[in-house]
Amino acid sequence: MAVKVKSREILQHIAAYPLGKSLQDIQSELGIVNIRNMSEIENVFGCSPSVKKQLMQRLDHLFTYPDGSARALSTKLADFLGVAQNQLFIGNGSDEIIRLLILAFLNTEEEAIMADITFPRYKTNVSIEGGKPVIVPLKDGVHDLTAMLATITEQTKMIFVCNPNNPTGTIVNKGELISFIEKVPEHILIVLDEAYYEYATSEEYLQSIPILEKHANLVILRTFSKVYGLAGLRIGYGIMDPTISAELNKVKEVFNVNQLAQAAAMEAIMDQDFRRVCILRNEEGRVYLESELDELGYTYFPTQANFMMIHIGKDGNEITQKLLTKGIMVKSGAVLGYPNSIRVTICSMEDNRYFIETLKKL
Repeated sequence: MAVKVKSREILQHIAAYPLGKSLQDIQSELGIVNIRNMSEIENVFGCSPSVKKQLMQRLDHLFTYPDGSARALSTKLADFLGVAQNQLFIGNGSDEIIRLLILAFLNTEEEAIMADITFPRYKTNVSIEGGKPVIVPLKDGVHDLTAMLATITEQTKMIFVCNPNNPTGTIVNKGELISFIEKVPEHILIVLDEAYYEYATSEEYLQSIPILEKHANLVILRTFSKVYGLAGLRIGYGIMDPTISAELNKVKEVFNVNQLAQAAAMEAIMDQDFRRVCILRNEEGRVYLESELDELGYTYFPTQANFMMIHIGKDGNEITQKLLTKGIMVKSGAVLGYPNSIRVTICSMEDNRYFIETLKKL
């Protein structure tokens, strides 16, 4: 019997996020026991050992609801970041905060400006809420802030800047970014997505928290999914003016972040030694990959994240499949806007070397 209930009209023009096959399914299909996953942008070094111990201690409390305000975590995080507690909003991953910002602030037919090749959930969520995504092409893999300013109209309500950008790994020069923020009208919300900011070691990367005081329309998004290695628990946070977080509290689910995620995030903050080691190992891997790729004659975007977009000069899908048969899973640039490229996560030195040696033989 056919379902006669129709979904919202806007959903007829939106595709579900393309979830690929699981690593286990791929290993089974190819008959390869150990596939090196360099496709997903995760912390390949895992999470802090102290986080695992804390999670074990919380198992006897799973029958209780989590703290809907995440008060203990907010207190710890505010002290760590040097901000006021009411400037923080804890979300079920920064993905949820993106959705809530759009839900709370974007009216139907209002515009949200974003890059053409960036985190795809900006565009999807804007469309779902009846807003109009305004797409601005990247310039050499970097946000073109001048062009973004030029697209502002009376209908503009939000601007998204992913810095470092996913999937290119590039950053915006801090001077250019400050100038951009100063020129955006105060009634437009600027969402600065810094999911990968811990990996950005360049002196040209903007330390954004100090400028929040001067720009009440600025929202900074960060996550525990990357350098802290908690992607499986779904927890992120936003730093913003208290009036903005108050609006988000009106539209969020009451218990939006589970208690294990909150406990893990608190413990992760306290183990900064683990965080520093992960950043150092990522930096060493990046330098190694850049050096080897230079020798091989491949070009790539200068990355300040834990991944690289490498220009292979051949069909990205074809190279991805060839690498997979050799036990390496990467992301084809064909699905990311760069058909002759691949996106590769910076992994352990063992995996990085295996990737380079395999690439030489293709």
